[in-house]
Parts: sequence; structure tokens; C-alpha cells
Amino acid sequence: MNEKLGIIALESFAESAKRIDQILCEWRGESGFLIECSCPRFSSGEGKAIINESVRDRDIFILVDVTNSSIKYKFDGEYNRMSPDDHYQDLKRVICACNGKAASITVVMPFLYESRQHRKILRESLDCAMMLRELEAMGVHNLVTFDAHDPRMQNVVPLNGFENISPSLQFTQALLTEYEDIKIDPKNMIIIAPDEGATERAVFLSSVYGINLGMFYKRRDYSSIVDGSNPIVAHDFCGGNIEGMDAIVIDDMIVSGNSMLDVCAQLKERGVKRVFVFATFGLFSKGFSEFDKAYEKGWFEKIFTTNLIHQKKEMLEKEYYYSVNMNRYVALAIDTISKGESMHELSRPQLKIREMIEKYNKSGI
Repeated sequence: MNEKLGIIALESFAESAKRIDQILCEWRGESGFLIECSCPRFSSGEGKAIINESVRDRDIFILVDVTNSSIKYKFDGEYNRMSPDDHYQDLKRVICACNGKAASITVVMPFLYESRQHRKILRESLDCAMMLRELEAMGVHNLVTFDAHDPRMQNVVPLNGFENISPSLQFTQALLTEYEDIKIDPKNMIIIAPDEGATERAVFLSSVYGINLGMFYKRRDYSSIVDGSNPIVAHDFCGGNIEGMDAIVIDDMIVSGNSMLDVCAQLKERGVKRVFVFATFGLFSKGFSEFDKAYEKGWFEKIFTTNLIHQKKEMLEKEYYYSVNMNRYVALAIDTISKGESMHELSRPQLKIREMIEKYNKSGI
């Protein structure tokens, strides 16, 4: 057993953690780094965390998927599905169980808890900021997340480590592996931001690819509130002629998918040849029936999302779905941080993306 590095995976991240541990063992030539833990519940629904070995003077990495709703616990004779709040509470329990004895604690939380509530308007809570402050107070030294909804949340804890990693490299690799006729140039491809919130990640990808950018603006009805937000009236396109091009629509997540499908439909109406969707997190909270219909209509070619969060079995069986495996990249992030090395090239892998595209353009492979 390695005396320095230790990995604690909550049940929500257990399956991926096993593969991540195997990868680290292969790289380092050592035995397993996983530390067993459990978060049992009392019959009242209250819980606790138990760690089954010492963490003293070790660099501890705690892995959690706050979106994993497939896990249930028994309360008052019935089974409840775990919510993001439940997963976050278990994370804090595990940190408490470390008893301040670890040399350092890094939380690997691919989907940043409450990241959609990233700004305060009128009398609202600011949950993501409170979470970051709580983890700081509990002794967490670093937080690793992927494609945060608003990376400015790191300003809440300016003296702590906050690694916001882009999966653009893996999306590019998946696209070029799946399709042999892709032409990445300004005449044949365009990057699309489905709304103003996705502009930053779309600008990054378009600049790395060396192609143009288009954007949709969400026109909302500010006179009413539905399900906690102002309903979208229309998506207005900001861009030039895109007829005959391939379009990549990039966003951090697909939740219900209504906005994404509307954008895909409008792109096809404007004569786009193929629409590819890059979304880091595929939540698909309202199922897949609308996506099935849209695929049959030819609104999009393929949807790429990562395995950083729980993936529904139904989703994995869809012809139009491509699962982008991020286990090696998570392992690389853990390995890099534990060795005290820079995370810059991992967080923003523009050089590797350009090298991959150049290689693809030269060889066609």
C-alpha cells in the first residue's frame, strides 16, 4: 500500500474510482490506493461516515458525483433517491471522518455542487459559494472540477486550489475517431454557443480549432417565472451564413434538452450539414423521447457527453450517443496534484488539441 497517496470514493463514484485506481497502479507500479469507506444510515434517515483505515499524513483525494440519483437509502420504511444535497452531506461526513489527520485533502467533484445557482438576484441563496466556503473551513486544500458552469466561483476561495478542467481534448479526440471526413477549417465547420452562458467555452474551442463562432441569444419572458426561472421565448442567432457547414454545439450540460434541441433545429433550418453536440454532463432529466424524435428528423448527428457523472443505461444504448471516457484524465489530475506539479496544461489543453488536429489533417486519421 502506498504510504502517501490515498483515494476515498463515495458510493456515487465507486465504479469509475476502481478503474482510476487501476490506472494509477499501472503508472506508479504500486498496489491499490483506494481506501474503503461507507456512509450508513440510521432508521431515522440520519447518516454517518466510516473510514476503514488510517489517513494520517496522507494526501487524500475524495471522489464524489453529486448528480448520481441511482443510489437509494431507506427512510421510514421507504426508499429515497439520493439528491445532490444528500451526496454533499456524505462528502462532508467523510471529510469529518478524516479528523484533520490527513496531510492534505483534495475533493474531486466533476459536477460542481449547486453550480447552476452561481449568482444572486434579489433575495436568493448563493449555494455554490457557501459550499466552497464550507469546504475551506473544513480543511479542504484543493477542489478539482470539470467545466464549471461559472468558473468565477473560484473567487470565493482565492487562497485555495481550484482546478477547473476542460474536457475539450477528449471531445476532439472522440469526434476525430468517430468520423473520418471531418474538415476543421473556417469554410467547413463552425462552433456554436447555444446561449450567452456558453460563450467562453465556445470561444476557447473556436480559437483552438481556428474556425469561426456563432451564438444564440435566449430571449426570455421576464414577466413570468416557470420552474424557478423565466421561460425562453425564442433563440435568436448571431452569426453569418452557415449553409453547408458542420456545426459543433458546445455547452456544459444537457438537462431537459429543450433549448439544445431548439438550437439544433434552427441550425438545420439554416442549412447546416451536420450538427454535433458536445456537453460535459448528460443529465437528461426528462428522458430521451424528444431526443429520439429530433434524431429521426435529422436535427443532430451525434451527442457526446462524458462519463464524469452517472450515465443512465438507456442513454448508453442510444445510436446517437457517444460516451467520452475521462477516467485516465481524472487519474492524471490526481497523479499531477499529488506530485506537486502544474495543472495548467491539463486544465487548458490547447497545445495538445492543436497537435491532434494538425496530425489528423495531415494523415486523415
